[in-house]
Amino acid sequence: MDYLYLFIAILSEVIATSYLKASEGFSKLYPVIVVIIGYTFSFMLLSLVLQTIPMGIAYSCWAGLGIVFITAAGYIFYDQKLDSLAVIGIAFIIIGVVLINIFSNTIKH
Repeated sequence: MDYLYLFIAILSEVIATSYLKASEGFSKLYPVIVVIIGYTFSFMLLSLVLQTIPMGIAYSCWAGLGIVFITAAGYIFYDQKLDSLAVIGIAFIIIGVVLINIFSNTIKH
């Protein structure tokens, strides 16, 4: 259940970040409301997750998957293209998150 909360927190943060761009410098009300709600919800869930998942593990998943998802959102919604080195770098991030979660002795499997 904790990893489900972490995943939802990450998605909420990605939505908030996507709407941060859409707010155009906090000049559009609807996107600003989504940003505030999204970040609030995301940090509330992260605070629950940190009660059971080690902080370093939770944050590495948060940051790594957040980078991957926000990059995908930028590509899909804002036509932000990636070159081959950026794709390789993101692949390394995914590999790192997988290695931590599958093979690390820091977390219980």
